[in-house]
Amino acid sequence: MAAKPSIPKGTRDFSPIEMSKRNYIFNTIRDAFHLFGFQQIETPSMENLSTLMGKYGEEGDKLLFKIQNSGDYFSALSDEELLSRNAAKLASKFCEKGLRYDLTVPFARYVVMHRDELTFPFKRYQIQPVWRADRPQKGRYREFYQCDADVIGNNSLINEVELIQLIDHVFGKLGIRVAVKLNNRKILAGIAEVIGEPDKIIDITVAIDKLDKIGLDGVIAELKLKGIGDEAVEKLLPILQAQGNNSEKLGTIGEVLAGNATGEKGVEETRFILDTVEKLGINSSLELDLTLARGLNYYTGAILEVKALDVAIGSISGGGRYDNLTGVFGMEGVSGVGISFGADRIYDVMNQLDLYPKDSILNTQVMFVNFGDKEALYSLGLVARLRAADISAELYPSSDKMKKQMGYANNHNIPYVAIIGETEMSNGTIAVKNMESGEQQIMSIDELIALLRK
Repeated sequence: MAAKPSIPKGTRDFSPIEMSKRNYIFNTIRDAFHLFGFQQIETPSMENLSTLMGKYGEEGDKLLFKIQNSGDYFSALSDEELLSRNAAKLASKFCEKGLRYDLTVPFARYVVMHRDELTFPFKRYQIQPVWRADRPQKGRYREFYQCDADVIGNNSLINEVELIQLIDHVFGKLGIRVAVKLNNRKILAGIAEVIGEPDKIIDITVAIDKLDKIGLDGVIAELKLKGIGDEAVEKLLPILQAQGNNSEKLGTIGEVLAGNATGEKGVEETRFILDTVEKLGINSSLELDLTLARGLNYYTGAILEVKALDVAIGSISGGGRYDNLTGVFGMEGVSGVGISFGADRIYDVMNQLDLYPKDSILNTQVMFVNFGDKEALYSLGLVARLRAADISAELYPSSDKMKKQMGYANNHNIPYVAIIGETEMSNGTIAVKNMESGEQQIMSIDELIALLRK
C-alpha cells in the first residue's frame, strides 16, 4: 500500500477559497504600494550563499535553507572531512546556493548589480515567498510570503514617516486594528556604549528583542550568560522598564543618553518621526518601544514592528533603516529604509477575525446549466457576452442531472445560476435563480449584466 502523501512541516496547501482570501490581501497591499509610488521587481528564489551568509547574524545564518550542489559533490571532500561529521563545515563544501531568507538582502544585491539602470531614490516593492529553517509553530512557517516596500538612495526621515502612513493605510483597508511600535538602533547602540558594553551591542539587542517572549528575568539571565556584568545590567533596567507616553519615554532615554553622540542622534531622529506623524495623523497607534530591537544586523536607524491588537500572534509587519547594506556588495554609502508585510500572519489574523468582504471570495458570478448540445452552444454565446462585460461566468461542461449541476454551483459558492431551455432560447430570455434566496426571475442578458454589476 502506497504511503499517504504529506508536505514538509511549516508549509501549507491552499484551496481555491483560501487563495481568493490570500489574493485579496496581496491585491490590497499591491494597490497601496502603487498608491505610494513603489515599483515592482522580482528576484530569484535562490541566491548564492555568499550573498546571504553573514547578513542576518549568527542565529539567522543557522536558519538558511542551503541547496545541495548537483553532481558528485563528495569527490572534492577528503575521507577525514566526511568522517568529521561537522555538518556546518560539510555544508560549506557542497552547498553554494540557498533559498532566500528575506527580500531585503536580495534587493540590495539587485541594486548593486543594476545600479546603472536605476534612478535614485529608487522605490521598489516585492511580493514573493521566503524560506527559513525555523521550528514551525502558530503564526511561524518555514515557507511564507513577504510583501516588501523599500526606498533606497535617500536618507530623509520623510521616508520613515511615509512608511508608517503606508502601514496605517494597508491595515485600515484590511480592517485590522494595529499598534505600530518604533525604536532606533542608534538608541540601542548608545545604550550599549553608556552601560560600558559597546562590543556587546548584538548580544544586547538579541536579548532585549525577546522581552515579550521570555520576560525581564529571562532577558537578564541571557545578558549575563553573554558575559554582560551586573553593573551594566543594572544600568539597562530603567530603559527596559520605562513607562509613560511617547514623549515621557523619549525624555527618559534622552536623560540616560545625554552626552552620547550616537544615542542623542537616535533620540533626535525618533522625535522627528513621532512629531511629524502626530501632526499628520494616523488611525493606528504609534508607540515608542525602547525594548524593540529586531535581531537583524543590518538595521542602523529607525526600526518598526506592527502588532495586531485583537489576535494573539507575533508581529505582522516590520522593518527599518539600513545605512550601508549595499556596502557588503561593493557599493558604499547607500542608505535605505523599508518595511515587510507578513502576508501569512495577516492571513491568519483575517481568518480569525473574519474580516474578508463577501465579494472578495467570490469567483464565478453566474453558472449556466447545461441541458444538451443545442442549449450549451447557445449558452456559450451568452457566457462570452458576460465575460466581455468583465463578469465571471461559466457553463457547466456536461449535461449531468440538474441536482449534480446545482450541487456544483453550491459547493463553489456561485451566487446565481442561469437556466436556458427551449422556451428561453425562443424568447431570448434567461431564467436566473438566486442561490441564496431561491428566488427565480426571467430576464434578458442586458438585465443580467446590470444585476451582476451591482
